[in-house]
Amino acid sequence: MSDRQRRGESERAQQRRSELIATGRKLFANTSYDALSMDDIAQHAGVAKGLIYYYFKSKRGYYLAIIEDSVLELVSLASGGGDLPTTQRVRRTVEAYLRFAEFNEAAYRTIVTGGVGFDTEVQAIRDTVRTGLVATVVEGAYGREEIPTIAELALLGWLSSVEWLTLEWLEHREELTREIPRDLLVRMLRHTLDTIAEFAPECPAPPPDPDFHPYTGR
Repeated sequence: MSDRQRRGESERAQQRRSELIATGRKLFANTSYDALSMDDIAQHAGVAKGLIYYYFKSKRGYYLAIIEDSVLELVSLASGGGDLPTTQRVRRTVEAYLRFAEFNEAAYRTIVTGGVGFDTEVQAIRDTVRTGLVATVVEGAYGREEIPTIAELALLGWLSSVEWLTLEWLEHREELTREIPRDLLVRMLRHTLDTIAEFAPECPAPPPDPDFHPYTGR
């Protein structure tokens, strides 16, 4: 077999793998891990069950690949808008985060809580989200990558609030529009940045955006 043929087969295999992940993301968007069998998945994908085992080894391996793909999308969505003013960029980041959680609820719950078993693989997936989101906030707030440990701890504390507030909001989103938790989390981040400035003067808080009018309930 020539190198060209090998490359062609490799590209087709990668495309098939990506197609299976895309199908899985639709199936698991709002369906729990235990609710679908491999037979169900194969039927929806229109492939033999053995093909899924060939690419992903197991149902759990398939699900983790789907979650990892979802994580890449979440981090990519949240990190966009680099040309916006700081407050608008933060608001866009939080908006993208909440929107992802709303339309990928089952996957989001897995990312945050470890829905297929809390182990090193699941923890690594969650760490990828946390690292990406904290880096986005740091770049937007300070225009650099390195910050003191105390500043990083404060931002991780805020991010923990983001995760659990989002989980609670998903249970009440029929009565609370997405703008409410979004503006609440942006306001909480403002307080976090002000507190960081007190403990780490080398990290001054960005000036407030006079055009930002958070949700008032009216």
